[in-house]
Amino acid sequence: MASALDLEALESAVRAELDGKFAAREKALKNCRQIIQGSSKAIRALHRGEPDVARGLLDDVRALMVEIEPQLAEHTDIYHAGFFYDAVKEYAEGELTAALVEGRPLPLPADLGMHAVPYLKGLGEAVGEQRRRLLDQLRVGDLAAAEATFEDMEVIHDLLAALDYPDGMTSQLRRTTDVARSLIERSRADLTTTIVQERLRERLEK
Repeated sequence: MASALDLEALESAVRAELDGKFAAREKALKNCRQIIQGSSKAIRALHRGEPDVARGLLDDVRALMVEIEPQLAEHTDIYHAGFFYDAVKEYAEGELTAALVEGRPLPLPADLGMHAVPYLKGLGEAVGEQRRRLLDQLRVGDLAAAEATFEDMEVIHDLLAALDYPDGMTSQLRRTTDVARSLIERSRADLTTTIVQERLRERLEK
């Protein structure tokens, strides 16, 4: 006996919602890939001493975020999904690295149009970029600049370590903080060794 149950209206309703969610997800995935690539290129440009190139790339990345955010506002589950937060984190890392390299005050999360968690994870990963910068400074013998970079790294770590919230709230920020601490300790050893060697060289010359 054929069922008298008619699910046509139900199917139409759920397909309308899920089709919209799927379209937003696909658009977000495409933009997120470009956001991550653009942020990575911007950071490399900063290390090459090309701040104008980096600024252009970061502006393009920001435009990609602005483009997708209105669609994701209707689908908070996608907005808070790992792939979107990872992309936002990469953009934060790029912007924060640029501010540190250029000696500007760090922009706030609201300045970058993002939530605190991806911002803080980007800040933690910017410590790794600062370590690379410190090694470049040591390589050319600029000890004063290397010491200033190291101080910035310590200040950032102190802030992250002070934000002692549950990992479920902060998307494993504690792990990012632990990695930053290990990078700082390695940088401390590199900086100390270089300073000791420089002092020895100066004494020998005298």
